[in-house]
Amino acid sequence: MRLGYGTNGFANHRLDDALRIIADLGYSSVALTLDHHHLDPFGDDLTKQVDHVANLLDRLDLRSVVETGARYLLDPTHKHHPTLVCDEPEGRIDFLVRALRIAAGLGSDAVSFWSGIRPSTVDPETAWRRMRAGVGEVLEAAADVDVPLGLEPEPGMFVEHLSDALRLREELGAPALFGITLDVGHCVAVEPVDAPTCIRRAADLLVNIQLDDMRPGVHEHLEFGEGELDLRATLAALSEIGYTGVAAVELPRHSHAAPVVAARAFSALQTALHHAPAPVTPATGDDHDPEWVSTVDHPWLVEAEQKVRRDPKSVAALFPAVGRKVGRAPLRPETDPQGLVHGTVDDLARTRLLTVLSEVLDSDKDSGKLSEEIAQLYRYGDDAERRGVLRGLSALPAATVPAGVELVKDALRANDIRLVAAAMGDFAAAHLDAHSWRHGVLKCLFVGVPLAAVSELDSRTDDELLRMVGDYAEERRAAGREVPADAVTLLEARP
Repeated sequence: MRLGYGTNGFANHRLDDALRIIADLGYSSVALTLDHHHLDPFGDDLTKQVDHVANLLDRLDLRSVVETGARYLLDPTHKHHPTLVCDEPEGRIDFLVRALRIAAGLGSDAVSFWSGIRPSTVDPETAWRRMRAGVGEVLEAAADVDVPLGLEPEPGMFVEHLSDALRLREELGAPALFGITLDVGHCVAVEPVDAPTCIRRAADLLVNIQLDDMRPGVHEHLEFGEGELDLRATLAALSEIGYTGVAAVELPRHSHAAPVVAARAFSALQTALHHAPAPVTPATGDDHDPEWVSTVDHPWLVEAEQKVRRDPKSVAALFPAVGRKVGRAPLRPETDPQGLVHGTVDDLARTRLLTVLSEVLDSDKDSGKLSEEIAQLYRYGDDAERRGVLRGLSALPAATVPAGVELVKDALRANDIRLVAAAMGDFAAAHLDAHSWRHGVLKCLFVGVPLAAVSELDSRTDDELLRMVGDYAEERRAAGREVPADAVTLLEARP
């Protein structure tokens, strides 16, 4: 997924400044709320605005979704008016159609919208008919530009719960472009189940995720840790369902301290991602051919390598983009569908970027800077970026070995099986001390990493490792639990 931040949390900033700050903090996406001062959809120079913002998003490598929740954009005297369920919804429908065209111009993933509050003078049946009719009309425009819509269940509004949004989608015939925007804080506030359960229920229909904390029964967007959201479990659920879209922090009342709040949120997200086990799903038939890695140069990767040669600092922006640009398929899908043993396309592409970086910085005799840069890419990267660093360590010069050893030891403290597998590759085999390496092998057995992922297993296996594995096997048997087949094979192979 692409972690982002919402521009409605930067209401006191110029849009260009907000986007640059968001990117500089490490976010890789943005939820852009159309508003008077942030890409005005009714501006005379709209086309020029869209082109400018699209170019800036591209330069900053920010993916985007378009949000339509500005308070007084359509009516300066009535907040959020008109809505899809009021007596005259035409203004809202026109605005959503404009938003779709803008999203198409920006290359955005989706347009997010909500129903609005049902007026007391409108009965529920009438409101539901208006919702069906209005959304149906907007969907026709969505089809013209091929941009998905994401209906957001909103506390206090007519469509308040996820079940309401799913029901509406079914009644409209389950259109392909009708998706769901899910604010995980809303799940805490009003849903009968928690955020991870809502995520799993919506699953493939999710086109946009909003991240914030809340308390039960209170619709107030809070910073992480101030409410009752289980952030780690929520992010793990998104990984579990294979969500790869925008997941942006939604703190619309924190603009007074936007840069500081956004930085705190990013730190909280990175901490949660680092400590949450990342569920592994099988390869899903990525269209990228892994063979290009060693045979045919991928155009984006070639350009990225050239950028790193010209400006080594550019690796910080390029490293997170690798998977989206070149694919995430396992290198040997038939025998290693999860990429645990041989890695993935993006692993190998990141190794190539690290190789170029090492050539540039090593030529400047600045190995300390190279070690620092590698550590930063790992420390602030998501799970895929960390795997890329770990698998690329063996391609780096000898001066980076001490820093690399610390990164491997850090990875072996995690429970992400892909991270552990990447840590026990060629670099660990060559540089990890005997004690740490043995415990790395045991960690593989504990978390379910096949020992085929451990480089030089045969040559580095010694009596002490066999004793440790034997004790582990005996503990499992004594507890009535099955002993992993890899452990049995390792023990049986040695007298």
